[in-house]
Amino acid sequence: MAERPADPERLRRRFRRLAEELGEIGWILHGTVRPRLLRTNGKTLGPYYQWTFKDAGKTVTVNLSRAQLAPWNRAIRQQRKLERLLDQMRALSRDFLEATTPGVNKHKPRP
Repeated sequence: MAERPADPERLRRRFRRLAEELGEIGWILHGTVRPRLLRTNGKTLGPYYQWTFKDAGKTVTVNLSRAQLAPWNRAIRQQRKLERLLDQMRALSRDFLEATTPGVNKHKPRP
């Protein structure tokens, strides 16, 4: 079954919608926020919140206040949304460019 060629106009519209969503992205952060409990002298303290991320290949951990928890989590969700949007935009870009520019002629394999 032959592949159906992509409709360039449909791809353009989808790309524009994604670009609009991209413009709505707020603050962004890589990493993860996790609650931590401390056990000391038979007591459990916490939860304390830690933001962990990579910087120059090294793991960095930062303690957060309760007030920082919601904004940091929101920024991390926005980062993940940004990555999903960019992945979709890259795929659409490839489909669009393949549909609108001539490529190398493909030869059938010799028997």
